[in-house]
Amino acid sequence: MTISKEILDELLAGYKNPEDLTGPDGIFQQLKKALIERALGAELTYYLGYEKGDPVGRNTGNSRNGHSFKTIKTKDKAIAIEVPRDRNGAFEPQLIKKGQTRFDGFDEKIISMYAGGMTVRDIQSHLKDLYGIEVSPDLISEVTDAVIQEVREWQNRPLDAVYPIIIFDAIRVKIRDEGVVRNKAVYLALAFTMGGTKDVLGLWIEQTEGAKFWLRVMNELKNRGIQDVLIAVVDGLKGFPEAINSVFPQTVVQTCIVHLVRYSLNFVSWKDRKAVAADLKKVYRAETAILAEANLTEFEGKWDGKYPTIGQSWRRNWENVIPFFVFPEDIRRIIYTTNAIESLNMRLRKITKNRGHFPGDDSASKLIYLTLRNVSKKEGVHNSVSVN
Repeated sequence: MTISKEILDELLAGYKNPEDLTGPDGIFQQLKKALIERALGAELTYYLGYEKGDPVGRNTGNSRNGHSFKTIKTKDKAIAIEVPRDRNGAFEPQLIKKGQTRFDGFDEKIISMYAGGMTVRDIQSHLKDLYGIEVSPDLISEVTDAVIQEVREWQNRPLDAVYPIIIFDAIRVKIRDEGVVRNKAVYLALAFTMGGTKDVLGLWIEQTEGAKFWLRVMNELKNRGIQDVLIAVVDGLKGFPEAINSVFPQTVVQTCIVHLVRYSLNFVSWKDRKAVAADLKKVYRAETAILAEANLTEFEGKWDGKYPTIGQSWRRNWENVIPFFVFPEDIRRIIYTTNAIESLNMRLRKITKNRGHFPGDDSASKLIYLTLRNVSKKEGVHNSVSVN
């Protein structure tokens, strides 16, 4: 549709400076108000079946009945509009629905700012400074709370029958629970699909981990359609191996090698770190489990006098270290570390760090979900929260 030159000339008849066009009471705002009101009037005409003043409307049992007044918030400012009414009170406008107070993607803008890490206070200040719109904290919370249903649908969506690799890891956030701010873990499951993509299967919030918690998570994944997981990569999650093997008996549980190395180096002085790291590399880069254990024994003989905790930690986790050695090099590169999920966690920490604490689990879930959704959109994936 092209607007005629005559109409444009008429609209710009009083134009003298940019403020006349784009200012708070400029032509754009006046035009938006006029178009909204004209569209609502056209909706009522269609609903009643006759034009205003048309004799056809007599004795139809319904007619126009003046206007009601309401203020709607747009991306630019609040606009006061007149909404036409019918005498029977049955007319339901579609452009601006009954009870609707926001227009022109306002909700999406609030959600986008929230997903970008802005607090409710930040959003409130931003909308006031940029658009001159006063928005209550309750309204912002109401808009963002609408995401919770989307989170629940995502958390319960059907999953693939088989995943070659799933990496489990967590970030820590502060959440108010029963009047007390607690340090809770948000666990994520990042899966490699049979098609070669990566998909976040879900998120779970828990204050303490353990076999009971992980058993619940595994049963949930099974009920959503997973029949088998070939390899599960974890960072020493308490109770995890027993839980996953009770639900998926054939799954190989692999300890994250990089986490084990980092833990080991925590005990080492700076002057010895390079040498200790090089000797540990001989263990996890060995061609076989037998050679790896021989190299570990050699490591202990060299370093146990100074750092006995290192050898002990590797021995303690050895059962979940040795699966690594039966895989070919290309698979080893994937399961060697949980870095794939750590990069995701780094983005989440960047967003959540702005908050002193969350008022509840749902509040934390919706922000983390929206962050994951943003990552997914940037990667061009729209059907689920995926990371490629």
